[in-house]
Amino acid sequence: MQATYVLLVIVAYLGLLMLISYLTSRKGSTNDAFFRANRNSKWYVVAFGMIGTSISGVTFISVPGWVSTIDMTYMQMVLGFFAGYLVIAYVLLPLYYKLNLTTIYGYLDTRFGSNSYKTGAWFFLLSKIVGAAARLYLVAFILQSLVFNALGVPFIVTVIGIILIIWLYSFKSGIKTIIWTDWLQTLLFITALILIVWQLASQMGLDFRGVVTAVKDSPHSRIFEFDSWASRQNFFKQFFSGMFITIVMTGLDQDQMQKNLTCKNLKDAQKNVVSYGFAFAPINFLFLSLGVLLLLFAQQNNIMLPDVADNILPMIASEHLGPTVLGIFIVGIVAAAFSSADSALTSLTTSFCVDILGMKNGNGSKEIEKKNIRTRRITHVVISAVFIGIIMIIHAIGSDSIINAIYRIASYTYGPLLGLYLAGLYTKLKPMDKFVPYVAIAAPILSYVLELVMINMYDYKMGYEILLFNGAFTVIGLWIISLKNRDALLN
Repeated sequence: MQATYVLLVIVAYLGLLMLISYLTSRKGSTNDAFFRANRNSKWYVVAFGMIGTSISGVTFISVPGWVSTIDMTYMQMVLGFFAGYLVIAYVLLPLYYKLNLTTIYGYLDTRFGSNSYKTGAWFFLLSKIVGAAARLYLVAFILQSLVFNALGVPFIVTVIGIILIIWLYSFKSGIKTIIWTDWLQTLLFITALILIVWQLASQMGLDFRGVVTAVKDSPHSRIFEFDSWASRQNFFKQFFSGMFITIVMTGLDQDQMQKNLTCKNLKDAQKNVVSYGFAFAPINFLFLSLGVLLLLFAQQNNIMLPDVADNILPMIASEHLGPTVLGIFIVGIVAAAFSSADSALTSLTTSFCVDILGMKNGNGSKEIEKKNIRTRRITHVVISAVFIGIIMIIHAIGSDSIINAIYRIASYTYGPLLGLYLAGLYTKLKPMDKFVPYVAIAAPILSYVLELVMINMYDYKMGYEILLFNGAFTVIGLWIISLKNRDALLN
């Protein structure tokens, strides 16, 4: 009965997405619409949808579960996120709009050369496809547990079905459609979050003031940690890690910036970034408060919590809160997951077509445009297939906390991008372009060696600050391969 109920909720929701896809693709499915939405998006629509893209289904599930192990210290990173969004709005966006870019890695071509450009694009492709697949895996796994196991459907069929649905509503108009589907999905998952908190509080006999008091008095309400510098939860490490993770995972990420580049002008794009960056703090605080309430609810009802933190909310929602909350939960995680995965699929297609294949936009030739559309659609299918493969690999490996795994992966794969942009924006370095790919590969390797040395020799556990070392190694490497241009650096 539960499986049938959840399946009906999902089908109704997906029907709504297909309707939006139909309405947004009626007026054209050109590459300019797919890549940039004809640069005609309303900033407030983009901003609201970006909340869903950035939050994702992983946040919906992992952040409440994290409270059981690290309390509410994740808010330290969230505060750093907002500082990162200010850098994006007032440092990176002016550059991107000045160069009139379709993909943001075109800047590296202008600043360093074609090898640097391709290196940046390839690192984005690697980072995004692994991160997006990890996000989608968690939701697919939960749906498999709640629905498709009971129906005898293999996990790989569930994954293929999810990717196929995303492909169907995004393949015609790409980012033009996704801006509106993400708007809907953000609305649904925020509504779901609020309703779950309300339902949980009701079952615990708490009004609004009671919820505030319960969260405040909980031993898990700890937000700040200043005592131990060696701790991964140290405030300064978390804050600056959050800031730089935002800069690289949003400002240097074609997925996130592609929507910003659909705004009419720079001023609208800046309003978009600052507004959705500001919205992150209260939304994440509500997720963490939900985590506290879940632990209190489990304690009151003598519920044995699962060992894996990511399973706490799904288990309580499906087994202890009734069908209404279960339906709300399913809509919430599917909406959050799809809003992240669909834009990732579109941005990966865009970056591969433009950055790797060299596809040009708006060249005036109908024959070439038709050929480019055909190439773009084939690329869309191939990347969808790669998504499926990576999700199955993650399923075979497993992870106790997907959101932690995503940030750890990002610390290594986005580090070279951070170094390239830091060197490009704030130095006069002119590295030998042909050696840049080797520097970008060496930096993550050196970062991993440094992490091993610090834990084995000094008992120091490095957290996401490894991203900063990764970027620094990249800048140092660029300086080394720029020694022939030392005079240009000093002048």
